Amino acid sequence: MSAPESPATSSPGLRRSLSVWQAVGLSVALMAPSMAANINPQGTALQVGRAVPLAFFLAAVGVLLVAYGFVRLCQYYHHAGSVYAFVGASLGPRTGFVSGFGLMGTYAFYGVVTGMASGIFGTAFLQDIGVWHSAPTWAPFLLAGIAILLALFLTVVPAKRGTSVLLIVEAVTVSLILVITAVVLVRILSGSAPNDASFDLSVFVPEPGSDVSAIFLGIVFGFLSFAGFEAAATLGEEARNPRRDIPRAILGTAIFGGIYFVVVTAVEMMAFGTDADGVAAFGESESLLGDIGTSYLGSWVGDAVTLGAAISAFGCCLACIVGASRLLFALARDASGDKGLGRTSAAGTPANAAVAVAALMAVIIVVTIFFGAEPFDTFLWSATIGTLLLLVIYVLTTIGAIRLVFVQKKMSVPAWQIVIPIAALVVLGYTIYRNVIPYPTEGAARWFPIVAGVWLLLAILVVVAAPGLARRIGANLTSAEGFAQDEHGGADTSPHRPGAGVRG
Repeated sequence: MSAPESPATSSPGLRRSLSVWQAVGLSVALMAPSMAANINPQGTALQVGRAVPLAFFLAAVGVLLVAYGFVRLCQYYHHAGSVYAFVGASLGPRTGFVSGFGLMGTYAFYGVVTGMASGIFGTAFLQDIGVWHSAPTWAPFLLAGIAILLALFLTVVPAKRGTSVLLIVEAVTVSLILVITAVVLVRILSGSAPNDASFDLSVFVPEPGSDVSAIFLGIVFGFLSFAGFEAAATLGEEARNPRRDIPRAILGTAIFGGIYFVVVTAVEMMAFGTDADGVAAFGESESLLGDIGTSYLGSWVGDAVTLGAAISAFGCCLACIVGASRLLFALARDASGDKGLGRTSAAGTPANAAVAVAALMAVIIVVTIFFGAEPFDTFLWSATIGTLLLLVIYVLTTIGAIRLVFVQKKMSVPAWQIVIPIAALVVLGYTIYRNVIPYPTEGAARWFPIVAGVWLLLAILVVVAAPGLARRIGANLTSAEGFAQDEHGGADTSPHRPGAGVRG
């Protein structure tokens, strides 16, 4: 049994006005399926060759396993801090602060990723239609800056408008991709596809002689594509019925993403061809769906897909700032009260926190430029660092769910379901291990684990050096949820949560 529904009131500032579809809008926009399907599979192909759909399928399985923990935690708690609140309530405020700070970092790095993607695709579109001939190399950085500023503006207006924009943007671009995918699949099945492309299920089979463990290198780009499915959890204090709508939004987004990415990547790989030449062309494409649309439908489709990818990337950038600002707001509010970054604007949104997040994103871009990054380098570097952070946060969240449901026994669920979060830990743990061991020693890649580790270490140092801060966070966090801390540093919710227990 889940916890009883909370009243319609919430902590001062944030307003309960969002429906389940608006929560879905934030998660889908942050996942950015339109942009992700157009560029992320290329990173996977570098590791697994033709078996890109297999890697995405395994990533989908991993995400669904992780989603179990988020669903259970959202059924019990509702808080703008997402994993900060979930982990803080179940594993203690110190660990909660580290997880919240880590996820805020993920959203900030992903905001850079998607802002740069919007700039890259936007520049390509303007060149293709002849508006900006021979655009300079700094053009994507300029458009990325404009995208971040516009996303900041839409963040500080009421979230209801922002999430509505996200839904419209992603609905249009995903619909376009689904139409292209359907046309390509029909032509492949009918034998009328260009270059004699055929229906070939070998895309789900590793190439002969390939290292099976390499699949888990490719899975990272799968997790990157799914990243954001949990973003609706940051709207726990703004949804009308959070313990029902937020879990539905998270699970529904994860299921949709799994089906979407597996089908689209399979059709993409078949369209390019599963032989060595096809895989090479797949990896070198500047726009996967743009090139496919041009080959199968007409040149105008390439421009439409490029524009759609730019819009999708902007929608994701907006969702990143929305999610990160609410995490920063929750951390600041519980640390120092309703002031500074913990204060909401007259419109009921964490405007100060949003400005701080946008400024952090700008700093990240400037630092990459200082180290000689080209636009795609900034995209790639930020994506890798953000995903490493995200995998660690998923581990902490899953452990928190295990403690809440199966150790504290605060929810009535079948005992066998403990297999689900344990399986999630196995997938996450091996993926992290495979991407750190053997340690990358060449190029910029050697810095990615270091930057991610330093970000988490900074959070750890804060809670160790300031025990009073941790106590305030714990007191305010538990007070917001209406429970008291137990002797283990977690949450003792038994007085307010009837129906607890694990069923056999």
